[in-house]
Amino acid sequence: MIEKIIRVNLRDIWKHEATDFTVWLTDNIDVLNEVVGFEISNPEREQTTGNFNVDIKAEDESGNTVIIENQLEKSNHDHLGKIITYLAAFEAKKAIWIVSEPRQEHVSAINWLNEGENNCDFYLLKIEGIKIGDSNPAPLITKIVGPSVETKQIGKIKKEDSERHKLRLKFWTKLLEIAKTKHSLFNGISPTKDPWISTSAGMRGVSYVYWLAKDGVRLEIRIDAGKDSEEHNLKVFNAIKEYKNEIESTIGEKLNWDEAEGNRMCAIRLQLKDGGYRNSKNEWESIANKAIDKMILLENATKNIIKKIKRLQQKL
Repeated sequence: MIEKIIRVNLRDIWKHEATDFTVWLTDNIDVLNEVVGFEISNPEREQTTGNFNVDIKAEDESGNTVIIENQLEKSNHDHLGKIITYLAAFEAKKAIWIVSEPRQEHVSAINWLNEGENNCDFYLLKIEGIKIGDSNPAPLITKIVGPSVETKQIGKIKKEDSERHKLRLKFWTKLLEIAKTKHSLFNGISPTKDPWISTSAGMRGVSYVYWLAKDGVRLEIRIDAGKDSEEHNLKVFNAIKEYKNEIESTIGEKLNWDEAEGNRMCAIRLQLKDGGYRNSKNEWESIANKAIDKMILLENATKNIIKKIKRLQQKL
């Protein structure tokens, strides 16, 4: 005969969190080993750190300090703060938070902590009381959040993204400051963490764009009038392309004329290889100046052509 699992109120098993559950867990610390994936030993109850007492302080197999905080109720901000305090006070390498009901914001917070470079591992465990038939009650402990290689990699990627965003913002700030001294095309544009900044070319769907990569800057005339504009975009692109030789002669560079077949957007591109945001900040001024000078040439070579195309379209 197969019995059903019956849920039991935790307070019917352990009346008091500190004097009952924490005592039981200290005496049966091995119940956590399989859940967290490492061996916990030498548990000690109610270790003090100034104004607070950590429920259990123990060790992992390498002798590193593990702190365990118990909560036979919903997770809350107070206990999350205590865990971080205990980690710092005891210089612990692992923190285990046991709760009866993990709230989503705390699941997210523990995930975020595991993504950091703090050299600490965080575990959020859910504890339930169960019986099978007429058996004695037993704990059912489930890992909700724990560290992993994937989590650490996500944290590394997020850090790299943050660094890249900061560098781009600073580079655009430098470029726009210099650009204002040379021409007014980007005067109304603010620096951003995005890889591009753009401004209207004076015609619907046509923009002058700077693109920034770690090793280069790209200039573009981007043609994209929005949803269902493929035919319009291609017509404008081809109208500008009729002046290809004249434009390239003015700029002194061969351009990449991308019809973007099968896509909505068309573009006319010039890739510069003088450097990007990963270059030394001492080089940014030179990189920005070269990009701005080429953008001035690109605008001068195309602005009247774009105006002419716009007037022709308005007459149709």
